[in-house]
Amino acid sequence: MRDVVCPFCDLPDSRVVLANDLAFVLRDAYPVSPGHTLVIPRRHVASYADVKPAEREAMFALLDLARHELAATFAVDGFNIGINDGRAAGQTVMHVHMHLIPRFVGDVADPRGGVRWVIPAKARYWD
Repeated sequence: MRDVVCPFCDLPDSRVVLANDLAFVLRDAYPVSPGHTLVIPRRHVASYADVKPAEREAMFALLDLARHELAATFAVDGFNIGINDGRAAGQTVMHVHMHLIPRFVGDVADPRGGVRWVIPAKARYWD
Protein backbone atom coordinates (compact mmCIF):
# COMPACT_ATOMS: atom_id res chain seq x y z
CA MET A 1 0.00 0.00 0.00
CA ARG A 2 1.24 3.49 -0.90
CA ASP A 3 1.36 6.28 1.69
CA VAL A 4 1.19 9.02 -0.95
CA VAL A 5 -1.55 9.34 -3.55
CA CYS A 6 -0.04 8.84 -6.99
CA PRO A 7 -1.40 11.31 -9.54
CA PHE A 8 -1.00 8.72 -12.31
CA CYS A 9 -2.74 5.89 -10.45
CA ASP A 10 -5.75 8.01 -9.52
CA LEU A 11 -6.49 9.71 -12.85
CA PRO A 12 -9.96 10.24 -14.26
CA ASP A 13 -10.47 8.26 -17.48
CA SER A 14 -11.10 11.54 -19.32
CA ARG A 15 -7.37 12.39 -19.07
CA VAL A 16 -6.29 9.26 -20.99
CA VAL A 17 -5.53 9.92 -24.67
CA LEU A 18 -4.37 6.43 -25.73
CA ALA A 19 -4.09 3.12 -23.88
CA ASN A 20 -3.34 -0.54 -24.10
CA ASP A 21 -3.44 -3.32 -21.50
CA LEU A 22 -0.16 -2.35 -19.79
CA ALA A 23 0.29 1.39 -20.35
CA PHE A 24 -1.50 4.63 -21.14
CA VAL A 25 -0.89 8.10 -22.54
CA LEU A 26 -1.96 11.50 -21.30
CA ARG A 27 -1.10 15.12 -21.93
CA ASP A 28 1.26 16.61 -19.37
CA ALA A 29 -0.58 18.85 -16.89
CA TYR A 30 2.36 21.28 -17.00
CA PRO A 31 3.42 21.15 -20.67
CA VAL A 32 6.72 22.63 -21.82
CA SER A 33 5.39 22.73 -25.39
CA PRO A 34 2.03 22.22 -27.11
CA GLY A 35 1.18 18.51 -27.08
CA HIS A 36 3.70 17.55 -24.34
CA THR A 37 2.68 13.96 -23.64
CA LEU A 38 3.46 11.29 -21.03
CA VAL A 39 3.58 7.52 -21.55
CA ILE A 40 3.02 5.63 -18.29
CA PRO A 41 2.87 1.96 -17.30
CA ARG A 42 -0.37 1.03 -15.54
CA ARG A 43 1.52 -0.80 -12.79
CA HIS A 44 2.83 1.59 -10.14
CA VAL A 45 6.61 1.36 -10.25
CA ALA A 46 9.04 4.21 -9.59
CA SER A 47 12.07 3.33 -11.71
CA TYR A 48 12.39 2.40 -15.37
CA ALA A 49 14.78 -0.33 -14.20
CA ASP A 50 11.79 -2.05 -12.57
CA VAL A 51 9.53 -1.93 -15.62
CA LYS A 52 8.94 -5.43 -17.00
CA PRO A 53 9.84 -6.17 -20.64
CA ALA A 54 6.18 -6.47 -21.68
CA GLU A 55 5.44 -3.10 -20.06
CA ARG A 56 8.37 -1.53 -21.93
CA GLU A 57 7.05 -2.91 -25.21
CA ALA A 58 3.59 -1.54 -24.38
CA MET A 59 5.05 1.87 -23.52
CA PHE A 60 7.06 2.08 -26.74
CA ALA A 61 4.08 0.96 -28.83
CA LEU A 62 2.08 3.84 -27.34
CA LEU A 63 5.02 6.22 -27.77
CA ASP A 64 4.98 5.46 -31.51
CA LEU A 65 1.22 6.02 -31.73
CA ALA A 66 1.40 9.24 -29.72
CA ARG A 67 4.29 10.54 -31.81
CA HIS A 68 2.33 9.89 -35.00
CA GLU A 69 -0.79 11.56 -33.55
CA LEU A 70 1.17 14.64 -32.42
CA ALA A 71 2.91 14.97 -35.79
CA ALA A 72 -0.49 14.87 -37.51
CA THR A 73 -2.08 17.36 -35.09
CA PHE A 74 0.69 19.94 -34.68
CA ALA A 75 3.30 21.25 -37.10
CA VAL A 76 6.01 19.38 -35.18
CA ASP A 77 9.62 19.78 -36.32
CA GLY A 78 11.20 17.33 -33.86
CA PHE A 79 10.80 15.58 -30.51
CA ASN A 80 12.64 15.16 -27.23
CA ILE A 81 11.94 11.79 -25.60
CA GLY A 82 13.14 11.08 -22.09
CA ILE A 83 12.69 9.61 -18.64
CA ASN A 84 13.74 11.24 -15.38
CA ASP A 85 14.70 8.18 -13.33
CA GLY A 86 15.26 9.00 -9.66
CA ARG A 87 15.20 12.20 -7.65
CA ALA A 88 18.79 13.08 -8.63
CA ALA A 89 17.64 12.97 -12.27
CA GLY A 90 14.75 15.33 -11.54
CA GLN A 91 11.92 12.80 -11.12
CA THR A 92 9.15 14.42 -9.06
CA VAL A 93 6.33 11.89 -9.54
CA MET A 94 7.62 8.52 -8.36
CA HIS A 95 5.68 6.52 -10.93
CA VAL A 96 7.90 6.06 -13.97
CA HIS A 97 6.80 7.99 -17.03
CA MET A 98 8.26 8.82 -20.41
CA HIS A 99 8.07 12.37 -21.76
CA LEU A 100 7.32 12.94 -25.43
CA ILE A 101 7.95 16.63 -26.02
CA PRO A 102 7.15 18.13 -29.42
CA ARG A 103 9.74 20.66 -30.60
CA PHE A 104 9.28 23.48 -33.05
CA VAL A 105 11.76 25.50 -35.09
CA GLY A 106 12.36 28.69 -33.12
CA ASP A 107 10.99 27.45 -29.76
CA VAL A 108 14.47 28.15 -28.35
CA ALA A 109 17.27 30.22 -29.85
CA ASP A 110 19.69 27.30 -30.27
CA PRO A 111 18.34 23.78 -29.69
CA ARG A 112 21.70 22.05 -30.20
CA GLY A 113 22.53 19.72 -27.35
CA GLY A 114 18.86 18.89 -26.63
CA VAL A 115 18.60 16.78 -23.48
CA ARG A 116 22.26 17.46 -22.66
CA TRP A 117 21.08 20.80 -21.18
CA VAL A 118 19.98 19.01 -18.01
CA ILE A 119 23.57 19.73 -16.92
CA PRO A 120 24.22 23.14 -18.54
CA ALA A 121 28.00 23.21 -17.88
CA LYS A 122 28.38 19.98 -19.92
CA ALA A 123 25.80 20.63 -22.63
CA ARG A 124 27.79 22.69 -25.09
CA TYR A 125 30.29 20.25 -26.63
CA TRP A 126 30.72 22.06 -29.94
CA ASP A 127 33.08 25.02 -30.64
